[in-house]
Amino acid sequence: MGKGGGCVPSKKKFPGGVIGDDPTQPQPPIETSKTSIDSSSTEQPNGPNPTSQRDVDLEHSSTPHSLKVFIVFYSMYGHVEGLAKRMKKGVDSVDGVEGVLYRVPETLSPEILVHMKASPKDDSIPEISSASELSGADGFLFGFPTRYGCMAAQMKAFFDTTGQLWKEQSLAGKPAGFFVSTGTQGGGQETTAWTAITQLVHHGMLFVPVGYTFGAGMFKMDSIRGGSPYGAGVFAGDGTREPSDIELALAEHQGKYMAGVVKRLAQP
Repeated sequence: MGKGGGCVPSKKKFPGGVIGDDPTQPQPPIETSKTSIDSSSTEQPNGPNPTSQRDVDLEHSSTPHSLKVFIVFYSMYGHVEGLAKRMKKGVDSVDGVEGVLYRVPETLSPEILVHMKASPKDDSIPEISSASELSGADGFLFGFPTRYGCMAAQMKAFFDTTGQLWKEQSLAGKPAGFFVSTGTQGGGQETTAWTAITQLVHHGMLFVPVGYTFGAGMFKMDSIRGGSPYGAGVFAGDGTREPSDIELALAEHQGKYMAGVVKRLAQP
């Protein structure tokens, strides 16, 4: 770094491009390790049941069916939903990986939503019926708007229903990432994702940030742009601002990047 040069993008390229860019090309091997939970350890009060804990296998066995990335989100005004749809496009672009959209249940009454002028829900996107459905995914992208620098209460309420999955360690070793929406610059694009990492930690999940894999798009300063190394993002303003092309492009890239990570972890 030159004197006063600050942070500049590296000119080095990823081997074979960004992960997931070309699934047909051989990828460098990933060393994996298998961590077994000692079932003889003393159970803590309210802790996981040792008899139901499974080995945490970061390698994931290869399966004949398509790998699935669940894109689970909450959106009040449609901004997070817009990012979610573009993320699915990115996931689906990787051969052998499928993006599945789910919205979490609403906790506010219809009357309150009308008063808040919330956007209508897209009926083509199903509401996730139970947290137990998460066990069927190979990876996750969780999206939510910010509330004072943290995830919205609707998403937190959903995470609070995952206790049985935690007890069984059903999500341990699975990769997950975040995408967010904030009203203003400096309104929580990074802290909203940062404070959500605790949800993954307690499940033993692997946090996968998008980092600077988007390349030059991460360094553009010619327009207002949401998103950070933690994940894609959008600025909603007063609720009327629509996601920009660069914000949507970052969301699509993150979906493609996550699909590539999931695919590599699934290799035998």
